[in-house]
Order: sequence, then C-alpha cells, then structure tokens
Amino acid sequence: MCTQHLLKTKKRPSLAIIYLVAITLGILSGISNINALQSTGLIISDIFIKVFKCISLPIIALSIIVTLSQYSADKEMKRIWQRTLFYTLSTTILAASVAFVLYLIISPKNISALNQVINTATNESSKSNYFDYLANLIPANIFSPFLDHHVMGALFISMVIGIAIRYIPDVESRHIITNFFKGSHGIFLVITGWVVKIIPIALYGFITATIIQLKSGVDISGLAGYLAVVVLANVIQGLIVLPAFLSINNIKPFAAMKAMLPALTMAFFSKSSAGTLPVTMETAEKNLEISPKVSRFVLPLCTSINMNGCAAFIFTTVIYLMQNNGMEISIMTMLLWVFIATVAAIGNAGVPMGCFFLSASLLTSMNVPIVLLGLILPFYSIIDMIETALNVWSDSCVAKVIDTKNKAEIKR
Repeated sequence: MCTQHLLKTKKRPSLAIIYLVAITLGILSGISNINALQSTGLIISDIFIKVFKCISLPIIALSIIVTLSQYSADKEMKRIWQRTLFYTLSTTILAASVAFVLYLIISPKNISALNQVINTATNESSKSNYFDYLANLIPANIFSPFLDHHVMGALFISMVIGIAIRYIPDVESRHIITNFFKGSHGIFLVITGWVVKIIPIALYGFITATIIQLKSGVDISGLAGYLAVVVLANVIQGLIVLPAFLSINNIKPFAAMKAMLPALTMAFFSKSSAGTLPVTMETAEKNLEISPKVSRFVLPLCTSINMNGCAAFIFTTVIYLMQNNGMEISIMTMLLWVFIATVAAIGNAGVPMGCFFLSASLLTSMNVPIVLLGLILPFYSIIDMIETALNVWSDSCVAKVIDTKNKAEIKR
C-alpha cells in the first residue's frame, strides 16, 4: 500500500512543470495567428478576473473580522494579544512604507505601448471613479461595499464588526457570531483552494493575453524596476528594519537571526510559513529561549496575520499596475495604499498564493486590468521564497520582543 502510494506520488508532475507547460501553451497561443486559441486565452483570462472579483472582498473581510474578534479574558493573555496585534500592525505598515519609499526612489517605468484605447478609457473612468471610491468610505448600508466592490468601505466595516464582536456582553452570543464568521471564512478558503488548484489555467489565459499585447510592441524593460522594488523592500525590512526593532528592545538582532536560521531556511525553500510553523516554534523555544506560553500563542497568530512581505508585494504590485493602466498616482494615493496593503495583508490569513491572489483581487475590484500579472507570475516563485522567509523572521521578532517584555513584567 505504501509502495503504491509512493509510485503514485512520483508519477505526479511537479507544480513547476505544470506552470512551465501553462506558460509555454500561453506563449504559443499568443504568438499564433489562430483566432480560436487567442480567443480561448482571452476568455479564460476574463473568467478568472471575474472569479477573483467575486471572492476577493469576502475573503479579506472575513479574515479581518475573525482576527479582530479574537479575545482572551485572562489579563496576561489579553496583554500578549494586544501587543501581538500592535507589533504586527507596526511591522507590516513599516514594510509597506519601505516599499512606498523605494517606489518613489526607483520609479519603475511603465511596460510601454499597451493598447492605447484601453489606457485612455481606463484613465478617463478611473479619475472620476477613484475619487468617488474614496468619498464613499462610509457606506450608506452595510452591504453596498461588497455589491459595489468598494475595498475601503468593506475594510472599514470589517474592522468595526471585528472589534464590536469582542464587546458583545453575552458570552454565548459572542461565541455564536464568532463561530458563524469562522465558518463563513472556512467556506471561502475552501473555494479559494479550488481556484488555486486551477491557477495554471489562469496563467495560460494571462500569458496569452500578455503575448497578444507584446505583439503590439510592448516594452517590458520597466518590469526590472518593479522587481527591484519588491525584492529590495523585503531585504531592507529583513536586514535593517526588523533588526532595528529588536535593538530598540535590547535584543541582539543578528544573534537572534542566527538562532532562527533553521526555521528561516525551511521557510525559504518550502514557501509556506504555516508549514514551517512547527519548526519555527521549536526553534524559537530552544534557540531564542521564548517561553512556550508566548510562542504557542503568538507564533500561530502571527503566521496568520503578520505578513510583512505580503504588504510590500501588494503595495508595489497594485501601484505599478494602476500606473501602467493610466491611473493618476499621487503621493496621497500611495499613502492610502500603504494602509490598504497593510489591512489586506492581515486579511491574507490562510489563503494559498495569498499575496499574488489578493493583489489581483484588489485590482479587479477597481476594474483595473490585470493581464500584466501574467508577466509577474513567472517571477513570483522566487519572490514568494523571500517573502515567506521574511514573514517567519518577522513572526520570530514579534514573539521575542513580547516574551522579553512579558518576562520583565513578571519579575517586577
């Protein structure tokens, strides 16, 4: 039985091979003059854009509600929970802010010569719709942000609901409503898992649509600037910002990094912070000497909501595609997206390929074309490795600081 299982496992093509086949077929369809193949690719691309648009806001909203509704009556655990949330928000905002500064410095160039008609139409509609989008932060009713795909309104409502649940006086009612949202969140995670399994089909569609644009004379040299922003944002966050965070709290940063190396290495190659969690907890307790009470509460929570790398990716990707599609990008717009990327990264809990998926969802919710994500996806595997290692490193830093403060208070 075990031998048969191993043989079946060996026969399964790896995800990399499946992606390579999808990319190859997309390129062939795009460069061919066969209308049926090109039309099929464009239809698939359009279908997946609609799928992203359909499930994007519910996933983000429910993740935020579930996260913010968590509560512990124990005073010590309540303090640990509050510090976890505060440090998570702080480090994630810093990660998005680093990406913001780098974007201003590097100023990635557009992937030029996109369809002029599409750009003009997007530019004209986005100027009016985007300001309406901001003006309607507080919706007229609780369902309108989800029906109108108004991201900021949905995030605002989700945060209010998540916090309000914690203050329901009746314990039984609080548990019932919390479980309802947890169950709803689970439903959408299952659906998202199904979508991710057929992502290679979406990749075929996106690549086909992108190649059709390339045949029109698109210059992709600007993509190097975009990739530089994403990678440098992760490196600076991991090697400068987080070590500074540890140093401020009287913790030797590079000694801590060395201690966490087994978990960071596994995170890098596995590309899964959740899968690395057992190693992260064991390494944190043995090498960083974090108490089990802290590590076994903080690290699982951080694995779900502390997404430094994801925030940097979402910010850079959304701004870059908005820029490429003719939308006016002001400093205020970018500052707003630092906040949105932070909240969306927290809403990434449990979503496979979360950063890429959420970026696509946020863009489609604003009717921004996402065919250029087909050019980014082949690079995403490497970006994901760096981001996962950064997320685990950030989780470890937050847990260590909280444990240090907790031990100091107990001694008093």
